Amino acid sequence: MTTLIIDKIKELKKKRNAIILAHNYQRGEVQDIADFAGDSLGLSQQAAKTEAEMIVFCGVHFMAETASILCPGKLVLLPDENAGCPMANMITRKELILKKKEFPGAKVVCYVNSTAAVKAESDICCTSSNAIKIVSSFPKEQEILFVPDKSLGGYVSKQLNRPMILWEGYCPTHHRILAEHIVKAKKEHPQAKIVVHPECTPDVIELADHVASTTGIAKYCRESSAGKFIIGTEVGLLHRLKKENPQKSFFAVTPLSDCPNMKLINLEKVLWALEDLVYEVKVAEDIAQKAHSAIQKMLDLS
Repeated sequence: MTTLIIDKIKELKKKRNAIILAHNYQRGEVQDIADFAGDSLGLSQQAAKTEAEMIVFCGVHFMAETASILCPGKLVLLPDENAGCPMANMITRKELILKKKEFPGAKVVCYVNSTAAVKAESDICCTSSNAIKIVSSFPKEQEILFVPDKSLGGYVSKQLNRPMILWEGYCPTHHRILAEHIVKAKKEHPQAKIVVHPECTPDVIELADHVASTTGIAKYCRESSAGKFIIGTEVGLLHRLKKENPQKSFFAVTPLSDCPNMKLINLEKVLWALEDLVYEVKVAEDIAQKAHSAIQKMLDLS
């Protein structure tokens, strides 16, 4: 049955001149069917370079929005309309506008894991891999309002020894990774390197050998001479890590670090998206222009 679905996907993809993008946290079989697997911004940038007329984005809603912003002439489809991001939903445009009035002199640095409307109200975007560089681009005396992830913001603040105003948002999946999970995993695999995402809590980050984005984790594990790794991020990344490094061993810190939103998309839904052209994600022109400006400023710097 699975082979039949895959064959149909490949056939329709060619017929529709479509490209399939899958985030690193997607199910393994969805990553395998994709033309590109990676992090959210990198995927949208890849799509913008192709001649494809249609993007099937296997991720969550804000990622499909970013693809729509960076690829305005392409039809962007999200195979499950309920695939949202809890952290992105922890801040609204109205709430950000009110916060900006509270701190009128602050520059808003917005993590890409946010809605297009929030990006549109921000001065510049950042990713988990370039957040330190983006914040550093502002003079030390410049007040920074960092939204929406307090964990990534706190990590950047500590690395730069620079106070920032942090929005109280967070990733529930990464916050389910506890320091006690790390300690237990290290006892079970004493030779393993501990690699975590900066969306984790500060006490978890403190125990890590290396802190990086999903792409950064993949690079570190690929280039490291170590043979075993304890991975502190969403469990979907282990599929890519094992695939790219078959001679190495990878262990999830905890099975609790499984994002239900990321796992909503499966092969059947990818096929239905291509068959019925659902569900389109389109960002309103005024919002898209402002959001694009914040994204472009980041790209110009990095």
